[in-house]
Amino acid sequence: MPQLPAPDYPAEVRARLEADAEEVIARYPDSRSALLPLLHLVQSEEGHVTRTGVRFCAEVLGLTTAEVTAVATFYTMYRRGPSGDYQVGVCTNTLCAVMGGDAIFEALQRHLGVGNGETTEDGKITLEHIECNAACDYAPVVMVNWEFFDNQTVESATRMVDDLREGRTVEPTRGAPLCTFKETARVLAGFPDARPGAVEAGGSAGPASLVGLRLAKGEAAPGRVVSPRSANHPVGEQADEQAPTHPSSHDAPQRTSASDPHHPSGPVTEEGE
Repeated sequence: MPQLPAPDYPAEVRARLEADAEEVIARYPDSRSALLPLLHLVQSEEGHVTRTGVRFCAEVLGLTTAEVTAVATFYTMYRRGPSGDYQVGVCTNTLCAVMGGDAIFEALQRHLGVGNGETTEDGKITLEHIECNAACDYAPVVMVNWEFFDNQTVESATRMVDDLREGRTVEPTRGAPLCTFKETARVLAGFPDARPGAVEAGGSAGPASLVGLRLAKGEAAPGRVVSPRSANHPVGEQADEQAPTHPSSHDAPQRTSASDPHHPSGPVTEEGE
């Protein structure tokens, strides 16, 4: 049976979103170009893109709900169902998987008691495996609400999700301080991050990302880049003496396992079928 039209937002919510939408739309010469940030805007209201959010975007942009839905379902950054305060994405693309991403994802599924795309009962964590984050020089990488947690291990990732669930402060490896998914969505809609120091903490490329550039410019080769994993990690000359032979935070690639047993990678039929 066809669905009934989506309900509208309450009047006070509608008025507030309309004011925000007007500001966003004014940035573009063609109003429909504002659809992506407006989807982030409605996502910041409810934590995912609801039918009501789709209706709102369609009405303020003069589009059909089918046109809005086509965009909202194309991009994975828009959630289609309720999700947690913290989106924990484990990169299981090639390099991260080889360096331990598969093992991290498998361990977090067991530890949290959820599968891919599922949310913990307390509503804090939504776990998913994600595609490349363009941070291969810091593999394996975990992202929380799109902030980087580089050079992770099973232990560090497990400790991080436990801290998030307990409300303890968690600091990304680089970038802005962590905030909730709804707050992140509003920033992605194009509104300033009003938290003190958040913009200044945005950061830039890390040392490992700049090695090739520095060599190309004729600068001296930097020392081995190894991200510290614990307070006991050696630094300075001691670190050089104890540096692993493998130029990453791991001594060697990690054992891999299926990222998602329900969707195994690799061919499923004989060649030619």
